[in-house]
Amino acid sequence: MSETTLTLDELERLVGEILRKAGLSPLHADALTRVIVAGERDACKSHGIYRIEGCLRTLKAGKVIADAQPELTRDGSAILRVDAKGGFSCAAFELGAPVLAEKARALGLAALVINDCTHFSALWPEIEALTDQGLAAMAMCPSYASVAPAGGSAPLLGTNPFAFGWPRRNADPYVFDFATSVAARGEIELHRRAGTRLPEGWAIDASGAPTTDPEAALAGAMLPFGGHKGSAISMMIELLAGVMIGDLTSPEALEALGTTTLVPAHGELILAFDPARFAQGRAGDPMARAETLFEALLGQGARLPSQRRFQARARARSEGIRLSADEMALLHRLRDLGLEAV
Repeated sequence: MSETTLTLDELERLVGEILRKAGLSPLHADALTRVIVAGERDACKSHGIYRIEGCLRTLKAGKVIADAQPELTRDGSAILRVDAKGGFSCAAFELGAPVLAEKARALGLAALVINDCTHFSALWPEIEALTDQGLAAMAMCPSYASVAPAGGSAPLLGTNPFAFGWPRRNADPYVFDFATSVAARGEIELHRRAGTRLPEGWAIDASGAPTTDPEAALAGAMLPFGGHKGSAISMMIELLAGVMIGDLTSPEALEALGTTTLVPAHGELILAFDPARFAQGRAGDPMARAETLFEALLGQGARLPSQRRFQARARARSEGIRLSADEMALLHRLRDLGLEAV
């Protein structure tokens, strides 16, 4: 099958054109484009151009505000809040992130709450925006109910991603970003499109029986990673990034949306920490001490999370992004037809 190689700038222009033609304001089209292209750049296909169709379906269904203007408020505490006004989360984060970084450096730690957003994207671009500022960071959000709790038989939890980052001097940051389900829902959808079976232990069907059929999995429920441990972490995210911030939990998000074919609306919680402030008055440089740990890990032959992603990023910057004929056809169809394509 033939492939097309695009530069990052070329892919950004094409994705941006698709999103603007579909009716998104420049603010949202540009913010979404940055995240979608980052997914392709870093070889994370489940968060790349695959996500465009879901964004357009959600826009066509009237479930996201195309020209929402996010609003930042602060009350003098360490908690900042951005009301996304029913728009996509990416622009809301970009509004709040610089203020979050400033607040974290001033106080040692700070939190950014994003409310009333439609969230489709990976969390690592947000984490890296903060590690680039020399801050450690965590981010989390619910989704819609598509994961059965450990021991359960029906969807209750979301895929509930969780991400963490630690800044490094003269090196890529230490970053992980994963769903608390065994796999992201997008991974199962990609298996469905490819006509391939799922690995054992990823999902159950509508009757609660284990399945490797992507169609049955999407009609049933995914499973949490690590059994009861992943289930507990997922519930923690429901509590912190749903209940605590006054936004929707995964069951509530599914009830409000009515389907899993559109992008869910809920909230997000991002925490930022200044390592120097936390270590103040104690012996040793926290950055140097962290490097000792990383070197010990690598010395055993282990791999730091995101290393493959950073390697893919370097290749994409030097060689461009390779897209299959089917992927290019999809992009051209979405560009030419806009919302009529979904």
